[in-house]
Amino acid sequence: MVSLREAKRPFVVAIDLGTSSARSVLYDAEANTVEGMYAQIPYQMTTTPDGGVEIDANHLLDLVYRVIDDLLQKCAQLKTDLAGQVAVVGTCTFWHSLLGVDEAGEAITPLFNWNDTRSRDFAVQLEAEVGRSWLHERTGCLPHSSYYPAKIRWLRATNPELARRVRKWISIGEYLFSRIFGSQVISPSMASGTGLLNPRLRNWDSEVLNVLKIDIDFLSSVAESRQYVAELKPDFAARWPLLSQVKWALPIGDGAASNIGSGCVTSSRIAINVGTSGAMRVCYKSNNVPMFPGLWVYLASRDYVVIGGALSNAGDVYAWCRDTLRIEHDDIDDELAQLEPDSHGLTVLPFFSGERSTGWADHARAAVTGMTLNTTALEIVQAMLEAVAFRFAAIFDLLRPELSDESCIVASGGAILRSSYIPQLLADVIGVPVTGSLAPEASSRGAAIFALVECGQISSFEALDVPLGKTYESRQERYEHYREARRRQEHLYKLLVEEGLGESD
Repeated sequence: MVSLREAKRPFVVAIDLGTSSARSVLYDAEANTVEGMYAQIPYQMTTTPDGGVEIDANHLLDLVYRVIDDLLQKCAQLKTDLAGQVAVVGTCTFWHSLLGVDEAGEAITPLFNWNDTRSRDFAVQLEAEVGRSWLHERTGCLPHSSYYPAKIRWLRATNPELARRVRKWISIGEYLFSRIFGSQVISPSMASGTGLLNPRLRNWDSEVLNVLKIDIDFLSSVAESRQYVAELKPDFAARWPLLSQVKWALPIGDGAASNIGSGCVTSSRIAINVGTSGAMRVCYKSNNVPMFPGLWVYLASRDYVVIGGALSNAGDVYAWCRDTLRIEHDDIDDELAQLEPDSHGLTVLPFFSGERSTGWADHARAAVTGMTLNTTALEIVQAMLEAVAFRFAAIFDLLRPELSDESCIVASGGAILRSSYIPQLLADVIGVPVTGSLAPEASSRGAAIFALVECGQISSFEALDVPLGKTYESRQERYEHYREARRRQEHLYKLLVEEGLGESD
């Protein structure tokens, strides 16, 4: 973080629309946050008993507008006039959101979030119809309720009248830009998270669209490199005069932005993000797009691939423990660190919202076995966090062929910044060093860096220094201990998930 006086011009405004809050941040030309120039508005999506997670898209955009208002109001209160000193705006949003709009571009469906699992049966049907490997090979995505194919089929089957009114399927980032610019393009990054893009071709996959009976006109055009928009619509130009004539880079996926923001843009650095959900990703420049069973392949840009896996549950597992077991207090990290690894006798599947990587089992649900009358709330928390770490380790095992012996993990996210226990746990479970990122907002920082590159302010994602914090070395004796615990978790997974006993219905 730098003061306004120390900040290098020009400035970048970053907008980060996450799963639980909208944020806007002012960065300088070296992607340092400017002191005090930050705004955030939290929100919650609506959940339903059958697995729905949705929100009114116009309400969500109102929050984005307000968070931009808040940041610009803080800028206006500075003694220094920033007019002409903001060069670009970068935006990242959560991947996989689906919205249907009508002929006028107005939202007519709710915005369905990535963790809306109501379409899980349609994902199973799609896998039976075309095969998991066929879809994965063509799109880098797997049959799962996270992606557009299952969601669109679900909506067509459950609300055909509404589905027939849809004239375009878009993401929340596209909807934002259609409102403020009239833009009708999608970045390769956001398109790659739909399950409809061929990442090797950097364009929509015609065979997949044919199977799903989706006309290409129902999707936005995929942008070229260095494509940006400018000149806000008059009402937004009047509302945000500081941003009215600057270049806005197209929205990218927040996962790709997190890799960029934490400096994980080579094959030797792996990014872990622990937020509401979790992800492990490697991102690097390549024309080739390898496919690994169980892992997805997205794009950060036309030049950079992102390979990895995602957990539907990560930080929200701790949040569940905090709220349900009432264990939150200041020294929780110290208390957890004093416990012996896997000393509780519990085996946990942390699938409160189903499973994505590595098994992609929508029907999976959380389970705890081994509890006795002596089991304590703290031991349940320990077992839950260890279980999440085991799922990250499973992703790492699949990524390992892409990595060098010198590979290290850079961890980011609110849970990482607030905890010393979690990064040490990850290092012990995965077996490689884990370094904490000092970027307080890796995804918004990545959006800022992406915008600087796309709009020609800097040469590459690697051009700026990466702020790194403490490194946690893996302790071999704990690594070996956790390997046995992981085998126990895998056995429970086979019993409850692979054999179908975890079916919610």
